[in-house]
Order: sequence, then structure tokens, then C-alpha cells
Amino acid sequence: MKSPSVEIISECFIKPKFISEEANKPVYFSPWDIAMLSTHYIQKGLLYPLPEYQDFSITTFLEDLKDSLSATLTHFHPLASRLDTVKQENPPSFAVFINSDNSPGARFIHSSIDMTVADILTPVDVPLIVQSFFDHNKAISYDGLELSLLSVQVTKLIDGIFIACSVNHMVADGCAFWHFFNSWSEVFESKRRNERIVSISRPPVLRRWIPTGSGEILTLRSVNDDQCIDRPNPPFLKQRIFHFSSDSLSKLKAKVNLECNTTKISTLQSLSALVWRCVTRARRLPLERETTCRMTADNRKRLSPPLPDNYFGNSLNSLRATATAGRLLDCSIGWAAWRLHQAVVNHDDKVIKEFVDSWLKSPFVYTASRLFDASCIQIGGSQRFNIYGNTFGLGKGLAVRSGYANKFDGKVTVYPGREGGGSMDLEICLLPENMEAFESDEEFIGVVTC
Repeated sequence: MKSPSVEIISECFIKPKFISEEANKPVYFSPWDIAMLSTHYIQKGLLYPLPEYQDFSITTFLEDLKDSLSATLTHFHPLASRLDTVKQENPPSFAVFINSDNSPGARFIHSSIDMTVADILTPVDVPLIVQSFFDHNKAISYDGLELSLLSVQVTKLIDGIFIACSVNHMVADGCAFWHFFNSWSEVFESKRRNERIVSISRPPVLRRWIPTGSGEILTLRSVNDDQCIDRPNPPFLKQRIFHFSSDSLSKLKAKVNLECNTTKISTLQSLSALVWRCVTRARRLPLERETTCRMTADNRKRLSPPLPDNYFGNSLNSLRATATAGRLLDCSIGWAAWRLHQAVVNHDDKVIKEFVDSWLKSPFVYTASRLFDASCIQIGGSQRFNIYGNTFGLGKGLAVRSGYANKFDGKVTVYPGREGGGSMDLEICLLPENMEAFESDEEFIGVVTC
């Protein structure tokens, strides 16, 4: 029997409803943005139940989505632009920037598939078909020279709707991604209430943070810009979602802090330590092999002076804790969690600016070899993102899912649990042979709720 596939019904481009003088100016990138040149687009989306009321019209719904998207892009105009480059010959280098000239806008796709919500949520593994719910599959940020910086794909299922966004990673990090998503939903709801003036509660701060004294335009040193490009090509991975109730996480946090005779270790640090240990055990690494747990850190509040909460761009660094596999597994989970806690505490303004200074002296972009290590795990996302507050007139989403992008063996993405209250979901990607051992690990399963 042939498996169902996604059918593209229509596509168009959406421009901002109003274009200000500021929107016509080029936007130059910070070091954190430029480092994302070879990383995939961010791909996140929400699954909703199809409304039960009889007068629901998918055509009307799509038009409302487009209209509200156009209004939202008035505030987030970089997402309706394209990337551009300027090259210098002496020394050989090039700069990438956001250029609104000649851009048709953000892409909007309407698609459908003969599948149910249960077909997506019931399988143990996240079905591969979910990757087809996202546009710009396998695209990296550099491709924004030709591709839209934002692409929305709305897929109608038999009894559900999936709203997916693909956003260029040079333009936004996770915080900025969900800031846009939240604002779009907010505008949609305002328009449904027939409000005359549609504003947003959190206007984005679009001006990029550029280090003092470094000049407005930062460059990469290369004869040709494609010399900086490295396209990720990960092996086949198992992808699963694990849920942790607030009660289960509270018990884990209390256990970890008790072992360390402290109250300072956070819930996320405790859970990250658990995953680090259990993935390392599942991989059966040699005891002398060094293993690393990396955690993505938001720099906005750590800088002095801090960046605004609504800063729209990238402001990320990866902090890390290391240990040999033998030491990690021989010591308690509290020992591992304390190492992660110290890494978080030590990531301050001084450390961030030392990274930036180092980057300015020798600019680089993140590549697969920098991100992937067969003995490490990388934890991204956040339980603090407002994901389930995006309703679009459909009610609370049923689940958040991601596309092909930014996945490798050991990638862990944190989401808030649907029921709230401090619960969390983890999206974990592992090689098939390691996933089987990991999901049956007694230490891990003792904390998982479902």
C-alpha cells in the first residue's frame, strides 16, 4: 500500500502590509548571526485539531492567516527580505546582510495530506512524513541569497491542521523565532475580534548588536563565499519525544540538589545531566573517552549592559561540561548536574565578550564538524518558550514538532509540556542502535512520565 504524501495545493508570497523607511535599509549581522551561515533553517510547527463547528472554512482560515502574517511582517520586516553579499578584494573577504530590494516577500504554502492527527502522534518514533510539513528542507542560511528568509507551510490533515515555519538561522535564534510566532498568533486573534488598530505587545528590537569599535559591517575572510559553506549530512536517526511531568521533574531536582548539598541546581540542569549520563551509557563508549554535554545559552540578559528581551536576531553561545565516560557513569547524577550548573554560572559578560573578541580576530562559521561529535550531546530549545499560547483561533495546539533541520546524533531539544506547570518534553535524536538502549535505560525511564 502506497504511503500518503503531502500535496502542494497553492503557494504565494506575502509582503509586509506597511513598509516603513527603516524597512528599506540594509541590516548588517552580528558575530553570532554570521556564525550561523552554514546551519539549517529553524523549522518548528504546531499540530492543531480541526475545528468541529460546521461553518469552518479552510479557505477563509488561510486568507486570515495571510492577512495577519502581512500585518505581522510590518513589525518583523527582515523576514520578508533576502540575503545579499558584498565582496572586498584586499584582503579577500565578503559580508552578508539583509536586503529588502527586489524580494517577493515571505513564502506561504497551502498543502494537504490524507493522514489523521493520530497518525502523527501515536507512533513511537516521530514519523518521517512530518519533515514534509516544512518548506526549505535541508536549506542552510546561506541559501537565503535565493530562498525566502521565512516560509510558512499550512498542511490540512483529515482531522487537523499543521502550521509550520522555516526561518533563516542567520536572521533569528529560538527566542526570536517564537517571538515572531507569538506575535503572528496575537495579530491573528486581534483581527478575529475585528480590532481596528492591530498592534503587538512585544515589538521586536531589530538593530543588531555589533561590538564597539568593530565597524558596522563584519566580514568573513575568504576568496569565495562558498568556501565557508559546509552542508550537514547526518546519518539516519531515530527521533522520539519523551514527556516529563512537573512532579517527576521536581523529584529529580530535589534528588540532585540533595546529593550536592545545595538548592542551586535547576530543573533543566538536572534533566540535562540525566540525559548526558544515559546517552553515554547507551553508546557504550570506552571508559577513557571524553564526553561532552553542550547547552545553548541565551546571552541577552548575561551581557552588560543586557540586550532587550525583544532583541530580534541571534544571541547564543554553547557552554559545556566534559568528563570521561567512566567518570560520568561512576559518579552520581548530582556530580554531573553540578558540572553543568558551574558552566551556566560561569557564562557571564566577560566570557561572552571574550568569545566575541576571539571571533573578530578569526571569524568562523559553525559547521557539521563543529556541531557533531559522536561522544557529545547538544541541548537546545527552552521550556520557557511560549509555544502553546499560539492558538490561531484553533484552540490549544496538540503538539509541537520540528523538521529535518539541525538534527544529529545526540541532539536534544527542550519544549514546555502541553499541560504547563513546569512540565517538559524532550525531542531526542540518536542513531537507531543507541536509541534502543537509551529508551530502556532504567535510570532514564524512572523519570519519564510517558
